[in-house]
Amino acid sequence: MGPVRPHRHRVHDRGLPRTRRLDTLDLRLLRALQIDGRASFSRIGAVLGVSDRTVARRFQRLCTLANLRVVGMTDDRRPGGGRWVVRLGCVPDAAESLADTLARRPDTVYVAVASGGTEVVCGVRVGDGLVLDRLQLSARVISVSAHCLLRSFYRGPLGRVHRIAALTPEQEAALRLSPVEPSDRPTRRPASDDVLLAALRRDGRVPLTELGQVTGQSESAVRRRLEGLRSAGVLHYTVQLDHEQLDHGFRVLLWLTVAPAHLTRVGHELVGHHEVSFAAAVTGDSNIVVSTHFAPHRELYAYLISGIRGVEGIGRVEISSVLRQVKQLAHP
Repeated sequence: MGPVRPHRHRVHDRGLPRTRRLDTLDLRLLRALQIDGRASFSRIGAVLGVSDRTVARRFQRLCTLANLRVVGMTDDRRPGGGRWVVRLGCVPDAAESLADTLARRPDTVYVAVASGGTEVVCGVRVGDGLVLDRLQLSARVISVSAHCLLRSFYRGPLGRVHRIAALTPEQEAALRLSPVEPSDRPTRRPASDDVLLAALRRDGRVPLTELGQVTGQSESAVRRRLEGLRSAGVLHYTVQLDHEQLDHGFRVLLWLTVAPAHLTRVGHELVGHHEVSFAAAVTGDSNIVVSTHFAPHRELYAYLISGIRGVEGIGRVEISSVLRQVKQLAHP
């Protein structure tokens, strides 16, 4: 197979456009980053048919207009560690302040105000110890439920992000990394990885030179370790942005009750839906949580009566609309 010839587009980039609306090149860049979050600007430019300087300018534009970030995430399955999804029902005038307080905590990975402002949903990363002891809940919280995240479902490296159809199949193939099939077994990692992964959680595109400085390793050693973690299914990169800049849509959490025998099949089937950006099996009465995204509200209604209905094994469905994403590191 010969080299992939870039699909050329006529793009005239004379500085940053004044409009806040994202254009075709913005969407192509976002899709490229969804495929490979650490792809160099020169590699992306070669595939998109523009210069690396144009890609760099557009990247900075997206950071400003859409709060774009590329984040390194891990499937933490070490003994004693894990992630929890915590739902906090509260009086309406307490939700915003509670969410802001939780967002400042280093052990929360995302925080959202949902359900008409009567609920705060947050993801908590913990080691040994109790989950709720860490949250210091106030008397204005009227209900609490904590769900341990048991397994994330995704199809390839793009199953955790809202999909953007902006590139040709040839362009996607030129950017795509080798596929990874994550293992269900807990992965043991050396303590030296903690510094490396912490840096990637802050910025998934941090240069190898900086990663080498913080870890005390050579650039080549860091590059090999990053590839090893990715190949093992431990490390993946996710793109976060304000989806309102794409289509003025909204996000909805679906809490599903599924018979245990159908959990794996239902989870994998759900992440094949275009509306679904994330699905995970959790503990509790609702044992699958699904993050979905829609443009007009009628799309949600259509999905409920056709998309979800077509998945065999789903019982009760609870809908929780996200009003504001206070802290966003990744999907739950």
